[in-house]
Amino acid sequence: MLHLILVRHGETEWNKQHRYQGQVDIPLSTLGKEQAALLAVRLAGRKIDVIYASDLKRAWGTATAIAEKKGLHILPEPRLREMNFGVLEGLTWDEAQNKYPDMVTAWLENYDHPPQGGETLDGFSSRVLSFHNDLRNKHSDETILLVAHGGSLSELLRLTMNLPSERRWAFAMDNASISELVLGDDGYPLLKKLNDTCHLEKI
Repeated sequence: MLHLILVRHGETEWNKQHRYQGQVDIPLSTLGKEQAALLAVRLAGRKIDVIYASDLKRAWGTATAIAEKKGLHILPEPRLREMNFGVLEGLTWDEAQNKYPDMVTAWLENYDHPPQGGETLDGFSSRVLSFHNDLRNKHSDETILLVAHGGSLSELLRLTMNLPSERRWAFAMDNASISELVLGDDGYPLLKKLNDTCHLEKI
């Protein structure tokens, strides 16, 4: 069986301001660094064989805190990056609607008509699926830690659990949360944990 531990990165200033981050390389905030440290303590006693992380700073910084505690190296994985939101990146929802009303409306009606410079939903899903397939081919009977973003991790969950595309946004993943998924030899997944943040109660 393949055991996946999915960790969303700690908070950034743009998370706090509710801005589209996408692939803008925003680092962890002071709170985000504290969250990463608490994640490291939470996972210190867990068996982890391999760590993959998105190469964006907020995910990489979160993974680094965990890896240093475990004495492990991190494998960079660009396919785990967040979805690219194009010209909306850096804007709040209200700012995006005010600045690009027609573009936002078209996007909400069909996510494969992304904002200018953005990524189609099918393209995003395809790159996450490519990583998922490689993961299954390269690893078995191991515990793999994936540190990435709410969008890419929830899409990985959807694909693994074979849910329809309409359920793309079915999983909530807060900053510095832990989710766990077991992929059995019979091909059926078991979702053991979703959006666990009890380790953050100290802050």
